Amino acid sequence: MYQLNTLSLRDEHAVAWDEFVTAQHDGTFFHLAAWQDVITAVGHKCYYLYATVAGNILAVLPLARVKSRLFGDALVSTPFCVYGGAVGEEAAKRFLEQEALKLAQRLKVQHLELRYKTAQDNQFITRSQHAYFACELADSPELILANIKKKQRAVIRHALNESLDYTLDNQSEDFYQTYSESVRNLGTPVFSKAFFNSILQAFPQQSEILTVRKQQQAVSSVLSFYFKGEVLPYYGGGISEAKSLKSNDFMYYQLMCHARQNKGCDRYDFGRSKLDSGAYQYKKHWGMTPVELPYQYQLITASELPNLSPNNPKYRLFISLWQKLPLTVSQWLGPQLSRYLG
Repeated sequence: MYQLNTLSLRDEHAVAWDEFVTAQHDGTFFHLAAWQDVITAVGHKCYYLYATVAGNILAVLPLARVKSRLFGDALVSTPFCVYGGAVGEEAAKRFLEQEALKLAQRLKVQHLELRYKTAQDNQFITRSQHAYFACELADSPELILANIKKKQRAVIRHALNESLDYTLDNQSEDFYQTYSESVRNLGTPVFSKAFFNSILQAFPQQSEILTVRKQQQAVSSVLSFYFKGEVLPYYGGGISEAKSLKSNDFMYYQLMCHARQNKGCDRYDFGRSKLDSGAYQYKKHWGMTPVELPYQYQLITASELPNLSPNNPKYRLFISLWQKLPLTVSQWLGPQLSRYLG
């Protein structure tokens, strides 16, 4: 019989939790305990459940409640993260899923969402609206470039002739300005600078910022994570000039090379994108095969599954207006919305 436990902030069991996650084949960076600090910092309540037998962890399930008047009320594993769900022994995972369902019913949320990376054998509703892209990293910059699709390879070669420079550090100032402009141009609310700083503080050894500059001006920047031999460029973008400079393409290629040569990574996870979106097509151009993400749901008080997609027609006007906002206004207003769009 499993014993249900809850991991609290700065719990002494957090080390054991992370060791367990790291040892599991389906344990991801987004299952690590320190995400609690990031999520609670923006005002959400966490419920990090784990199952034990005789004191030994057999499965973990990170959860957080995201509640707002505009976007609904959900219990999610895990907000702001592309992967989630229970990790561990199959029977213990099913036990934690049922406990999560009971919790969702007690909280009277609209739905429970588990962001699994792979298909699960359970009774939950599965819906795939996103795909992730990943590839193996070759041993040298030349081989990494050779493994990229021909047309994209030509774009990168063009960028390599643009006299672009890049830096690697954990300084968020240039990153935030660049990323803010990028998501504003897409019509998406940006997170606060404090949110990104909380990530850098929570994962000082596993996060890094690569910023591309043209004549000392930051034109593209990406905040990446490193976990279990894999690099995950997670928050990235460029200013308007990035398109003509091909600086985003330069950035991701340099990150691949850096991760392989200096970080010992052998795998590159390009993250998730909405099916058939612009980002989805861009990643396909690199030669990576999309793998659909089988996110799972259970309706609690809602009568239908949520649709917070930017492709939802009711958000078109909002996106169009947001793209016209002055950057400083979007940086002030964005964090008040983005914290509910995890």
